[in-house]
Amino acid sequence: MSGMVDTNILLYAANRDAPEHESACGFLNACGADAGLWFLTEGICYEFLRVATHTRVFPRPLSSREAMGFLDALLVSGRFEILSAGARHWELLKQILKPLPRASGNLFFDIRTVASMCEHAVRLLYTADTDFLQFPQIEVRNPLV
Repeated sequence: MSGMVDTNILLYAANRDAPEHESACGFLNACGADAGLWFLTEGICYEFLRVATHTRVFPRPLSSREAMGFLDALLVSGRFEILSAGARHWELLKQILKPLPRASGNLFFDIRTVASMCEHAVRLLYTADTDFLQFPQIEVRNPLV
């Protein structure tokens, strides 16, 4: 069952006011109990920190200490690993961009995630973000439905 966990799942789990909170927490708890290894990227972690602590984006923003604590709890479980861009990342990015000539703006957060997944041979992404459905390189599952 292992795969990449996207930012929105983390944010829903951290935001007690989100209607998806219980489902997201349940999913992350299941990840922690699963024998497989789960993945985050550096970009996903920083995006989580940016949004979770932002006073104009998050309804009740976390402090930086709380947000880091949230991520630390996942990482110390031994079930989550942060993937970093390696030597093949830029070439994979260019390949992903070829069929997307109008790629712009926030889509590059998603493109970066897909490039990291391809580089590390992670095929499955757990997310509620339907923008990822346009990438044939990965399989997308929404764990909240």
